[in-house]
Amino acid sequence: MSLFWRIFALNAVVLGTATALLLWAPVTVSVPVVLTEAIILVGGLAVMLVANAVLLRLGLAPLDRLRKLMTTVDLLRPGQRLPASGGGEVAEVIRTFNAMLERLEQERATSSARALLAQEAERRRIAQELHDEVGQSMTAILLGLKRAADGAPAPLREDIHEVQEITRGSLDEIRRLVRRLRPGALDDLGLVSALTSLTEDFATHTGLRVTRRFDADLPVLAPETELVLYRVAQESLTNVARHADAQRVTVALRRTDDGVVLAVTDDGSGIQAPREGAGIRGMRERALLIGGSLEITPAPRSGTRVQLTAPDVRKQPDDD
Repeated sequence: MSLFWRIFALNAVVLGTATALLLWAPVTVSVPVVLTEAIILVGGLAVMLVANAVLLRLGLAPLDRLRKLMTTVDLLRPGQRLPASGGGEVAEVIRTFNAMLERLEQERATSSARALLAQEAERRRIAQELHDEVGQSMTAILLGLKRAADGAPAPLREDIHEVQEITRGSLDEIRRLVRRLRPGALDDLGLVSALTSLTEDFATHTGLRVTRRFDADLPVLAPETELVLYRVAQESLTNVARHADAQRVTVALRRTDDGVVLAVTDDGSGIQAPREGAGIRGMRERALLIGGSLEITPAPRSGTRVQLTAPDVRKQPDDD
C-alpha cells in the first residue's frame, strides 16, 4: 500500500467511526445547541483527533525511525540498518536507504584503504630517506668532528665535544622518528617484538610505567593486521601521553577464538564520551581496513581503555 492510501485509509477509519456513531448513537443536535450537546460534540471531536493522531503515529513510525537513523548514522560504525518490514513506498524507501548505506560503506572502506596504504608508503619513503640521507650525513659529521677534536687544542676540543653531543642527540632523535614512521622490528621480528620496542621507547621518553601482557600462543596474523594493531597501539600511547595525565599504562594482546584483541588501558583522568578527533577516527578507519572493531570506553576503575578486536587471522599451513 502506498503512503497516500495508507494515510487515506487511517483517516477513513476515523471518519467512518465518527459517522457511524452519529447515525446510531442516541444523540441529537438542537438549534440552538444546548450545553450538554456542545460538550458531547467537542468531546467526540477530541476523541477523533486523538485517534487520528495515534493511528498516524503508528502508520508513519517507520519513517520516524528512518529519520533518526539518518541523523545518527556513522560510516565508521558499519552495519546500522533498519528492517524493511511490510510493503509499499515506506518499505521501499527503507530498502533503498539500506542499499545506499551499504554502497557508501563499501566506497568509504575502499577509499580509506587506498589512503592508508598511500600513507604507509609515504611513511616508508620518508623513513628510508631519513635513514639513508640525513642519518648517514650526520654520522659523517660525527666522524669529522671526532677527527677535528683529536687534532684541536684543549679549549677548542671542549667546544667540539659539545657539538658532538648535540649532533649525537639529533641523530638519536632522527633514528627514533624513523622507528615511529616505519617500525623495522615489525617487518623483521614480528608484532610482539615491535610492540615491546614501542612500549620500551614510550616508557623511556615519558617516564610512565608500562606493563605488557602478551599471550604466548598468539596466532599468525596477516601483515596488514599486524600493521593496524601496531598503529592503533602507537596512537593510543600517544593519546595517553598527551591527554590522560596517567601514571601507568597496560598494553595487552590476547588470543580469541577467531582473532586477537589489543587493549591499551591507562589509569588517568578517564573519559565519559570520547571526542572523535582525527586520531580516533584514524584508528577506526584502520580497524575497518581489516574488518575489525574499535571500542573506547572508561576503564573499570579509572582511566580509559582502547580495545581493538581484529578477526583477520592468517591461518597457519597444515602440517604434512
